[in-house]
Amino acid sequence: MKILITGGAGFLGQRLARRLLDHFGSAAQLVLADRIETPAFAGDARVTPLVCDVADTGDADRIVTPGTEVIFHLAAIVSGQAEAEFDLGMRINHEATRTMLEAARRLSAAPVFVFASSLAVFGGDLPKVVTDGTPVCPQSSYGAGKAVVELLVNEYSRRGFVDGRVVRLPTVCVRPGRPNRAASSFVSGIVREPLNGETAICPVGREAELWISSPAIAVENLVHAARLPGGRFGSSRTVNLPGITVTVGEMIDTLACVAGPEVADRIRFERDELAERIVAGWPGRFETTRANSLGFHQDGNFESILRAHLAVGSESRGSRDG
Repeated sequence: MKILITGGAGFLGQRLARRLLDHFGSAAQLVLADRIETPAFAGDARVTPLVCDVADTGDADRIVTPGTEVIFHLAAIVSGQAEAEFDLGMRINHEATRTMLEAARRLSAAPVFVFASSLAVFGGDLPKVVTDGTPVCPQSSYGAGKAVVELLVNEYSRRGFVDGRVVRLPTVCVRPGRPNRAASSFVSGIVREPLNGETAICPVGREAELWISSPAIAVENLVHAARLPGGRFGSSRTVNLPGITVTVGEMIDTLACVAGPEVADRIRFERDELAERIVAGWPGRFETTRANSLGFHQDGNFESILRAHLAVGSESRGSRDG
């Protein structure tokens, strides 16, 4: 099974790669394409890391090679950076995806093409609960780029150039590492940094509602999207993935309950107008009947997400100590 992951050096890209290697074993052939090196799989003959520019036609043809059966397109410029650097955001979030779709179109057999979209495609005057029929109306450059690509993947699928699947991911929490320029970066930061003994800045109020998913469930749903028969999606290749609704206040209270009040006390509120405007445009409640009927997975509650994050951290520390 020859599989390409763009954004392969990223957090979700690496977790997805590990999940695919576990699933396919010796039959897996993974290409991890990114603008930076991916040293995590050094020595694994099943993995080929490639440094490239996915917006460049030559590089796209170098990574989308004959025999490629599945493409997971995760590469993107995050929301805050796309808002600050319009041209860069459009080049990577829109134009690069068209380049990748054209490279896939040149293959002799249409590959499965899984595109990671976002709830940022929604905005404006939204209903209290977003459904599969809610129209998109992005209020950020990041969301606009994702919405445009959703239509492209649907059209390339209709024409038979690719077998596309567009999955609108909830905000993934808790991500390890350091903060980035995504408007949603604080969602992981208000958990991750306090647990690491550091101060975290929360740019929105306790009342802000979020639609989130754990990393493990996000990866499982990406894999599930690739395995579903294309015909199951019908005329629309786009699906809102399941998540859970939680407020910032509920997250902090759960953190205090599970890890201790002294941990939660490391969070400081410093309201940021731009962050609040972007986050306020993202819906916090979804009805995901279609995704459920297609067999996509869902987390239980935020406490289970937090405890899973703590368990992974304990395992990592144990392996280092050993």
